[in-house]
Amino acid sequence: MFKASLHLALSCTLAAALLLPAPGFAAARADQASLSRIKDLAAIEGVRENQLVGYGLVVGLNGTGDTLNNAPFTKQSLTSMLERLGVNTRGSNLRTVNVAAVMVTAKLPAFATQGTRTDVTVSALGDAKSLQGGTLLVTPLLGADGEVYAVAQGSLAISGFQAQGEAASITRGVPTVGRIANGGLIEKEIDYQINKLQDIRLALRNPDFTTAKRIAAAINDYMGANTAEPTDPSTVALHVPANYRGNIVKMLTEVEQLRVEPDQRARVVIDERAGIIVMGRDVRVSTVAVAQGNLTVTISEQPQVSQPAPFSRGSTVVTPRTGVKVDAGEGKKLGIVSESVTLRELVDGLNALGIGPRDMIAILQAIKAAGALQADIEVM
Repeated sequence: MFKASLHLALSCTLAAALLLPAPGFAAARADQASLSRIKDLAAIEGVRENQLVGYGLVVGLNGTGDTLNNAPFTKQSLTSMLERLGVNTRGSNLRTVNVAAVMVTAKLPAFATQGTRTDVTVSALGDAKSLQGGTLLVTPLLGADGEVYAVAQGSLAISGFQAQGEAASITRGVPTVGRIANGGLIEKEIDYQINKLQDIRLALRNPDFTTAKRIAAAINDYMGANTAEPTDPSTVALHVPANYRGNIVKMLTEVEQLRVEPDQRARVVIDERAGIIVMGRDVRVSTVAVAQGNLTVTISEQPQVSQPAPFSRGSTVVTPRTGVKVDAGEGKKLGIVSESVTLRELVDGLNALGIGPRDMIAILQAIKAAGALQADIEVM
């Protein structure tokens, strides 16, 4: 009986030990959570989108197009288009309101091949009220070099709408901007042969000396020394090893999945218009005392109307009654913010003062002016 109980106890202890995580398991998971892929931290130089733009006409609008007298470019474009189609309208008085001149924009994806498609955005250029129900006619899309890289055409999808009656109207969203999914057809490719490169540069999305050094170290540990070298805070240069020549895609696929811990300087970003405050995790303050109080004067008017009795010869008299209330903030006390507190402790300490976001913005700026905030303040 004793042996059976001992065996059962040992079995339970062993099962509990197997279920419990290893001592460093939680710490390892926390460390992994702070790591980011190089793919998310840097972009490959030369692998980018290109902007395209074009001018065209949208037809088929239900009386919501441009007023030709107010938009001479629409009238000129309509006349030129009809002439190309064999219709002569020179000298005639066009009065249609179903046509709108538009600007068409699109992005040419990296390595896009001829015959593939891309989305296009169509925006009204004249005084059109809505592009709902319209169709974009064939519009060449040009790059910054003036070459045609795509052609757009198709029916517009509008997220907004406008309705109007005799005495009221309602507008929701932006009815003068539409989108055509897969409405652009790629006609010309950009010649960029990445497989023939011998050196590649990684451009950091958030330039930082420490992050660039860590990225280079991670690449060298994986692929061998002298493969990567940080040249500045925003660039890491890669020399393609001999075994990856002609197959750079494989090398970049492996490099993108390497994980490093990004670093950044302590910053406090403030948007005063919206009252938004964003603090980085490394924000620290020295010991400082903070007091906050506003002088608030509230004036309220509650006039009293005195009326005479019925059938009397008196007159109605309005007696003004004004109430004035002054809040000098005597209840606010001085609060101490300790030295080198964490971000959570700093936020809790400021919240304990019972202040709003806009007052907190002024307090953070005052702490920075006092030299007690070890972080940069950026005002948007």
